[in-house]
Amino acid sequence: MKHRLKAGRYQKSQAGVTRHGWRRWSPLVLLCLAACGSVDAQQQQANATRMAAAEGAAQGMPEVAASIAPMLSSPTLPAVIAAREALQRKQWSVLGSLLPQADADLLGMYPQYWMLRYQLWNAPQAQWPTGSMERFMATHRDAYLADRLRTDWILAAARARDFDTVRRLGEVKSTSDQVACAQLQARHMGGRKVTSDQAFTAFTPGSACWALLDQLVVDRAVQWNDVQPQMRDAVEQDKIADARRLAAYMFSADDMRTFDSVMRDPMRWLSHLPNPQAGRDNQEFVTLALGRLSRKEKEAGAAYAERDWAARTPKADMAWVRSQFALIAALNLDDRADGYYRQAGHIRMSEYSQAWKIRSALRQPTIDWKWVIESIEYMPKSQQDEPVWVYWRGRGFAALNQRSRAEREYARIADEYNFYGQLAAEELGRTIVVPPRPSPLTPREVLRVSGDPGIQRAVALFRLGWRAEAVPEWNFAIRDMNDRELLAAAEVARAEHIYDRVVNTSDRTAREVDFTQRYIAPFEGRVSAQAREISLDPAWVYGLIRQESRFISNARSQVGASGLMQLMPGTAKFVARKIGMNDFTPDSVNDFDVNTRLGTNYLNMVLQDLSGSQVLASAGYNAGPRRPHAWRGTLSHPVEGAIFAETIPFTETRIYVKNVMSNATYYAALFSGQPQSLKARLGRIVPQGNESTDLQ
Repeated sequence: MKHRLKAGRYQKSQAGVTRHGWRRWSPLVLLCLAACGSVDAQQQQANATRMAAAEGAAQGMPEVAASIAPMLSSPTLPAVIAAREALQRKQWSVLGSLLPQADADLLGMYPQYWMLRYQLWNAPQAQWPTGSMERFMATHRDAYLADRLRTDWILAAARARDFDTVRRLGEVKSTSDQVACAQLQARHMGGRKVTSDQAFTAFTPGSACWALLDQLVVDRAVQWNDVQPQMRDAVEQDKIADARRLAAYMFSADDMRTFDSVMRDPMRWLSHLPNPQAGRDNQEFVTLALGRLSRKEKEAGAAYAERDWAARTPKADMAWVRSQFALIAALNLDDRADGYYRQAGHIRMSEYSQAWKIRSALRQPTIDWKWVIESIEYMPKSQQDEPVWVYWRGRGFAALNQRSRAEREYARIADEYNFYGQLAAEELGRTIVVPPRPSPLTPREVLRVSGDPGIQRAVALFRLGWRAEAVPEWNFAIRDMNDRELLAAAEVARAEHIYDRVVNTSDRTAREVDFTQRYIAPFEGRVSAQAREISLDPAWVYGLIRQESRFISNARSQVGASGLMQLMPGTAKFVARKIGMNDFTPDSVNDFDVNTRLGTNYLNMVLQDLSGSQVLASAGYNAGPRRPHAWRGTLSHPVEGAIFAETIPFTETRIYVKNVMSNATYYAALFSGQPQSLKARLGRIVPQGNESTDLQ
């Protein structure tokens, strides 16, 4: 049930738009928002009534009379649509011919941008439309596309080594690592110092960042010792192409053949090296080969490295080698990982490996909390401050009877609305409740935000089904909004049924928090009805949908999962057969009732198959039901649910499970009106011996 989305709520064909006529394209006019809160779930008498009220509040309720005034004709919009078709077909002359017709439209800047971008990236520098680009950015000074064109121009200028232009164009509002690298290179070429730390902080593999490193290495601003940790990290992550390119900064062309041999078959290379020559480069090749054995010879490799190489390998290098075996063992939930990490000690590791060093310690029958605290404190400061490690450091202090220090750690994150914020709050003796709603938005507040040109363009793009353009347009429009403006923008999205923007926008508020937005429960109780029909916890179902699809009813993932509950085609067919849905067809999987009926039934099957544990079943829904059986099967003892969730070896699934369980706890508080406990919901995970399943 992958949840990387490609499509969305507004996903109409252009033919469909034409068939239904041009409507609702004028500036937003929200008629009445005083009642946008609707009934608070906590005021109801019966649980079912409270749940329906909470779902109604999150839906916005009919009395939230928010609409966009209809426009029966929009003579310029067809030109915009035709321009996008020309863009997709690479019919540049057709696109150019449509610019005058499209220019007056609300979305008229899009065809202009598409044409300017094409000319920028496909014409020689001497033929760049410099004047047109400057006029575009001046005319649309505060627009997303002006910022996007500035980004394109910076990258194109850096590629052409026109660093004066890069510096002249200045900063962009929505920057990226590649833009940062281009700007650093321009700074360096202008005679201002750029350090290796600055370069590698910005670095992400890509043309601008590689060009920056190329230049800094040539100018000796980045040297062997600067590159080595980054190259080792790439080897650790099995990103061999990136590692090779980094290694080329360190080694000669002849030595790069040795690097290739080490990566391809480290044991063979080591076995043909009875008397290694001295020297920094040769020692690095030995270290890389020994570390690479963790992937190639993970069972025998550790013993071989210790027996044949530990005595003649520098201590720091051998510690890195041990950390490689530790990480691979940790990712396989092998209990030897903790021992390997302890052998390595507190050394510089990648942040990924630093995290698994602590996770491996948490999986032990008796947790060495002193070691956990020490390991956290050896992390980079930015990593230490992540809520996950603040919480576990607090747990460490509590286990060592340093209660005041533990409470200080918990207090740092206890007001955050996330998995570890909830757990920290419970450690401080609090229950999880719905925060008080902010004062109601006024019509003026919502009208002011709804009139923002960026919001208007985003809504228009969503209505066309152009999510790829709509989402960044929306995000750019809200980037500097205060809490009240964000709440108002979320209401605009709610009125338009753009539920993912309701959630993501409201999530950004710092002090004024509206859970009927953050934990919206749309579809007028139909999801809960499907869940209750099979005695499934509606709060958990909503928590899962919020994570899976953000309530985009025709969402589609990169791997082909569909609909609100992100069902894979094979899974949908399997469940339909199991529950006797004889009229099921693959095309019906995005139908609301079909998708939620199949999804809730499948979730229930996974839940029953995994001993009723919502933690395990959430993992199974995301990663496949066989994997949590296998992961539980590696346990030597019962563990608390939070530890099991934190030590799931798939990054996507680990994040997913924590978010689903956190979501479910908040939805339960909304639906029931009663305080909740995430710790109780997580429970304990008890090993079951040999495990298998017939589910797919």
